[in-house]
Amino acid sequence: MLQHLEAEHIRAYLQNENTVTINPGISNSIGGIQLMVHEAQVGRALELINELEPEYEHAIHCPVCGSSNVLFIPQPHNPANLLAAITAWIFGNYDAQIRKVYHCYNCSFEFEQLPG
Repeated sequence: MLQHLEAEHIRAYLQNENTVTINPGISNSIGGIQLMVHEAQVGRALELINELEPEYEHAIHCPVCGSSNVLFIPQPHNPANLLAAITAWIFGNYDAQIRKVYHCYNCSFEFEQLPG
C-alpha cells in the first residue's frame, strides 16, 4: 500500500512498524501499525486505497473451488491455540503465538500456504 501511495507522490509513512515487528505482543496496546498520510493528501490517499481494496480482496483464491471468498483466520479447533489462549490469560503474556490458516467461506477448505 505504501509503495502505491509513494508512486502517486503521496507523502506517507508507517508509524510503529519497527516496534510491532520487534515486539508483536504490544501491537494492540499501541494501535498496531498505522499508515500516516500528510493532511493535505488524505483525500487522494483514500481514493487510491478504495481503488486497490477490491483488487486485494480478490487476490487470494481457494485451490479447491477457486473462490476469492478467503480470509486468513485463527485456526479453529486447534489445541495449541486453546493452550496459548489459556496461558496468555493466566500469565498475562499477550504475545501468544496463534496458528492461522486461510479459510474458504464457500467450500470450507482450509490451507496454510498460498498456492504456487
